[in-house]
Amino acid sequence: MATPERRILLVEDDPAIALGLVDSLEFEGFAVTHARTGQEGIQLARSEHPDCIILDLMLPDTNGYRVCEQIRAHDTLVPILMLTARSQEADKIRGLDAGADDYVTKPFSVGELVARIRAIFRRTTRAQITEAPIRIGTASIDPAAQTMKRGRETTSLSFYEVQLLKYLFERAGQVVSREELLDKVWGVEGTPTNRTIDNFIVKLRKKIEPNPEKPAHILTVYGLGYKLVV
Repeated sequence: MATPERRILLVEDDPAIALGLVDSLEFEGFAVTHARTGQEGIQLARSEHPDCIILDLMLPDTNGYRVCEQIRAHDTLVPILMLTARSQEADKIRGLDAGADDYVTKPFSVGELVARIRAIFRRTTRAQITEAPIRIGTASIDPAAQTMKRGRETTSLSFYEVQLLKYLFERAGQVVSREELLDKVWGVEGTPTNRTIDNFIVKLRKKIEPNPEKPAHILTVYGLGYKLVV
Protein backbone atom coordinates (compact mmCIF):
# COMPACT_ATOMS: atom_id res chain seq x y z
CA MET A 1 0.00 0.00 0.00
CA ALA A 2 1.15 3.56 -0.65
CA THR A 3 2.04 5.84 2.21
CA PRO A 4 -0.57 8.49 3.15
CA GLU A 5 1.92 11.25 2.40
CA ARG A 6 1.82 10.49 -1.31
CA ARG A 7 -0.57 13.03 -2.83
CA ILE A 8 -1.82 12.72 -6.39
CA LEU A 9 -3.54 15.41 -8.43
CA LEU A 10 -5.86 13.93 -11.06
CA VAL A 11 -6.84 16.28 -13.91
CA GLU A 12 -9.65 14.50 -15.73
CA ASP A 13 -13.01 15.83 -16.98
CA ASP A 14 -14.79 12.53 -17.66
CA PRO A 15 -16.88 11.86 -14.48
CA ALA A 16 -16.95 8.08 -14.89
CA ILE A 17 -13.19 7.76 -15.50
CA ALA A 18 -12.40 10.20 -12.69
CA LEU A 19 -14.62 8.40 -10.17
CA GLY A 20 -13.07 5.05 -11.00
CA LEU A 21 -9.52 6.38 -10.79
CA VAL A 22 -10.10 8.28 -7.54
CA ASP A 23 -11.62 5.20 -5.89
CA SER A 24 -8.85 2.92 -7.14
CA LEU A 25 -6.02 5.26 -6.17
CA GLU A 26 -7.48 5.93 -2.73
CA PHE A 27 -7.87 2.18 -2.23
CA GLU A 28 -4.13 1.89 -2.92
CA GLY A 29 -3.49 4.40 -0.13
CA PHE A 30 -2.90 7.57 -2.14
CA ALA A 31 -4.50 10.89 -1.20
CA VAL A 32 -6.20 12.15 -4.38
CA THR A 33 -7.31 15.64 -5.37
CA HIS A 34 -9.48 15.86 -8.48
CA ALA A 35 -9.57 18.76 -10.97
CA ARG A 36 -12.17 18.80 -13.74
CA THR A 37 -10.61 21.47 -15.96
CA GLY A 38 -7.13 22.41 -17.05
CA GLN A 39 -7.23 25.76 -15.28
CA GLU A 40 -8.37 24.16 -12.04
CA GLY A 41 -5.55 21.65 -12.40
CA ILE A 42 -2.97 24.43 -12.81
CA GLN A 43 -4.27 26.22 -9.73
CA LEU A 44 -4.32 23.07 -7.59
CA ALA A 45 -0.82 22.11 -8.75
CA ARG A 46 0.44 25.44 -7.42
CA SER A 47 -1.54 25.44 -4.17
CA GLU A 48 -1.54 21.74 -3.20
CA HIS A 49 2.02 20.80 -4.23
CA PRO A 50 1.16 17.19 -5.16
CA ASP A 51 3.75 14.43 -5.33
CA CYS A 52 2.51 13.31 -8.75
CA ILE A 53 0.09 14.65 -11.39
CA ILE A 54 -2.05 12.46 -13.64
CA LEU A 55 -3.07 14.68 -16.53
CA ASP A 56 -5.64 13.90 -19.23
CA LEU A 57 -4.80 15.20 -22.69
CA MET A 58 -8.32 16.21 -23.70
CA LEU A 59 -9.90 18.76 -21.34
CA PRO A 60 -12.94 21.02 -21.78
CA ASP A 61 -11.14 24.36 -21.51
CA THR A 62 -7.71 23.57 -23.00
CA ASN A 63 -5.46 20.60 -23.75
CA GLY A 64 -3.08 18.69 -21.57
CA TYR A 65 -0.03 19.97 -23.44
CA ARG A 66 -0.73 23.57 -22.40
CA VAL A 67 -1.57 22.55 -18.85
CA CYS A 68 1.68 20.60 -18.63
CA GLU A 69 3.71 23.54 -19.93
CA GLN A 70 2.14 25.94 -17.42
CA ILE A 71 2.71 23.56 -14.52
CA ARG A 72 6.31 23.06 -15.61
CA ALA A 73 6.86 26.83 -15.70
CA HIS A 74 6.37 26.85 -11.92
CA ASP A 75 7.46 23.34 -10.92
CA THR A 76 10.19 21.50 -12.80
CA LEU A 77 10.32 18.55 -10.42
CA VAL A 78 6.83 17.11 -9.90
CA PRO A 79 6.34 13.92 -11.97
CA ILE A 80 3.60 14.30 -14.59
CA LEU A 81 1.97 11.25 -16.13
CA MET A 82 -0.20 12.03 -19.15
CA LEU A 83 -3.33 10.10 -20.12
CA THR A 84 -4.09 10.09 -23.82
CA ALA A 85 -6.50 8.33 -26.13
CA ARG A 86 -4.10 8.96 -28.98
CA SER A 87 -1.61 6.26 -29.85
CA GLN A 88 0.37 8.17 -32.49
CA GLU A 89 4.04 8.53 -31.66
CA ALA A 90 3.97 12.26 -32.54
CA ASP A 91 1.36 12.94 -29.85
CA LYS A 92 3.41 11.12 -27.22
CA ILE A 93 6.53 13.03 -28.21
CA ARG A 94 4.64 16.32 -28.03
CA GLY A 95 3.58 15.42 -24.50
CA LEU A 96 7.16 14.69 -23.48
CA ASP A 97 8.25 17.95 -25.12
CA ALA A 98 5.66 19.78 -23.01
CA GLY A 99 7.26 18.37 -19.87
CA ALA A 100 5.46 15.09 -19.19
CA ASP A 101 7.59 12.33 -17.65
CA ASP A 102 5.52 9.41 -18.83
CA TYR A 103 2.28 8.60 -20.61
CA VAL A 104 -0.41 5.92 -20.62
CA THR A 105 -2.59 5.37 -23.67
CA LYS A 106 -6.32 4.76 -23.19
CA PRO A 107 -7.76 2.24 -22.72
CA PHE A 108 -5.46 1.22 -19.88
CA SER A 109 -5.79 -0.92 -16.78
CA VAL A 110 -5.76 0.64 -13.34
CA GLY A 111 -3.10 -1.90 -12.44
CA GLU A 112 -0.78 -0.55 -15.13
CA LEU A 113 -1.36 3.03 -14.00
CA VAL A 114 -0.71 2.22 -10.35
CA ALA A 115 2.42 0.28 -11.30
CA ARG A 116 3.77 3.28 -13.22
CA ILE A 117 2.99 5.63 -10.31
CA ARG A 118 4.73 3.34 -7.85
CA ALA A 119 7.74 3.11 -10.16
CA ILE A 120 7.91 6.90 -10.30
CA PHE A 121 7.81 7.14 -6.50
CA ARG A 122 10.46 4.43 -6.09
CA ARG A 123 12.78 6.29 -8.42
CA THR A 124 12.01 9.61 -6.73
CA THR A 125 12.82 8.14 -3.32
CA ARG A 126 16.14 6.78 -4.58
CA ALA A 127 16.93 10.11 -6.23
CA GLN A 128 16.50 11.94 -2.91
CA ILE A 129 19.51 10.09 -1.49
CA THR A 130 22.57 12.33 -1.45
CA GLU A 131 24.57 11.66 -4.58
CA ALA A 132 27.84 12.98 -5.90
CA PRO A 133 27.63 15.45 -8.81
CA ILE A 134 27.95 14.06 -12.31
CA ARG A 135 30.47 15.83 -14.51
CA ILE A 136 30.04 15.77 -18.27
CA GLY A 137 32.46 18.05 -20.07
CA THR A 138 32.07 21.51 -18.50
CA ALA A 139 28.65 20.66 -17.06
CA SER A 140 28.07 19.55 -13.48
CA ILE A 141 24.78 17.80 -12.69
CA ASP A 142 23.38 17.68 -9.16
CA PRO A 143 21.07 14.62 -9.19
CA ALA A 144 19.36 15.46 -5.87
CA ALA A 145 18.60 19.08 -6.80
CA GLN A 146 17.87 18.14 -10.45
CA THR A 147 19.98 21.01 -11.73
CA MET A 148 22.87 21.41 -14.13
CA LYS A 149 25.55 24.07 -13.79
CA ARG A 150 27.88 25.22 -16.54
CA GLY A 151 29.86 28.30 -15.73
CA ARG A 152 27.50 30.77 -14.06
CA GLU A 153 24.39 29.32 -15.67
CA THR A 154 22.09 26.92 -13.79
CA THR A 155 19.48 24.90 -15.67
CA SER A 156 16.67 22.79 -14.24
CA LEU A 157 16.40 19.16 -15.30
CA SER A 158 13.32 16.96 -15.17
CA PHE A 159 13.26 13.79 -13.08
CA TYR A 160 13.66 11.50 -16.09
CA GLU A 161 16.35 13.68 -17.66
CA VAL A 162 18.40 13.14 -14.50
CA GLN A 163 17.68 9.41 -14.41
CA LEU A 164 18.64 9.06 -18.09
CA LEU A 165 21.90 10.93 -17.54
CA LYS A 166 22.70 8.84 -14.46
CA TYR A 167 22.26 5.60 -16.34
CA LEU A 168 24.33 6.77 -19.29
CA PHE A 169 27.02 8.00 -16.87
CA GLU A 170 27.11 4.58 -15.19
CA ARG A 171 27.70 3.08 -18.64
CA ALA A 172 30.01 5.87 -19.88
CA GLY A 173 31.95 4.85 -22.97
CA GLN A 174 29.59 1.96 -23.72
CA VAL A 175 26.82 1.79 -26.29
CA VAL A 176 23.37 1.58 -24.66
CA SER A 177 20.33 0.65 -26.73
CA ARG A 178 17.03 2.52 -26.65
CA GLU A 179 15.33 -0.64 -25.43
CA GLU A 180 17.71 -0.93 -22.48
CA LEU A 181 17.19 2.72 -21.54
CA LEU A 182 13.41 2.37 -21.67
CA ASP A 183 13.60 -0.74 -19.50
CA LYS A 184 16.11 0.52 -16.92
CA VAL A 185 15.01 4.17 -16.68
CA TRP A 186 11.26 4.08 -17.42
CA GLY A 187 10.55 0.45 -16.60
CA VAL A 188 8.64 -0.05 -19.85
CA GLU A 189 9.15 -2.34 -22.82
CA GLY A 190 10.57 -0.69 -25.91
CA THR A 191 9.12 -0.96 -29.40
CA PRO A 192 10.84 -0.48 -32.79
CA THR A 193 8.92 2.78 -33.34
CA ASN A 194 9.37 4.22 -29.87
CA ARG A 195 11.06 7.62 -29.99
CA THR A 196 10.78 8.53 -26.31
CA ILE A 197 14.52 8.20 -25.79
CA ASP A 198 15.36 10.18 -28.93
CA ASN A 199 13.17 13.02 -27.72
CA PHE A 200 14.87 13.17 -24.32
CA ILE A 201 18.32 12.97 -25.91
CA VAL A 202 17.52 16.00 -28.09
CA LYS A 203 16.46 17.99 -25.00
CA LEU A 204 19.52 16.95 -23.02
CA ARG A 205 21.88 17.88 -25.85
CA LYS A 206 20.40 21.38 -25.94
CA LYS A 207 21.21 21.73 -22.24
CA ILE A 208 24.58 19.98 -22.04
CA GLU A 209 26.33 20.21 -25.38
CA PRO A 210 28.22 23.42 -26.29
CA ASN A 211 27.02 22.76 -29.86
CA PRO A 212 23.92 20.52 -29.86
CA GLU A 213 24.14 20.11 -33.65
CA LYS A 214 27.58 18.55 -33.28
CA PRO A 215 27.40 16.68 -29.97
CA ALA A 216 30.65 15.81 -28.25
CA HIS A 217 29.26 13.98 -25.20
CA ILE A 218 25.93 12.27 -25.97
CA LEU A 219 26.73 10.44 -29.17
CA THR A 220 24.41 8.53 -31.49
CA VAL A 221 25.67 5.11 -32.52
CA TYR A 222 23.50 4.52 -35.56
CA GLY A 223 21.50 1.32 -35.51
CA LEU A 224 22.56 0.57 -31.93
CA GLY A 225 21.74 3.38 -29.49
CA TYR A 226 23.67 6.05 -27.59
CA LYS A 227 27.03 6.44 -25.90
CA LEU A 228 28.07 9.00 -23.31
CA VAL A 229 31.56 10.48 -23.54
CA VAL A 230 32.42 12.40 -20.40
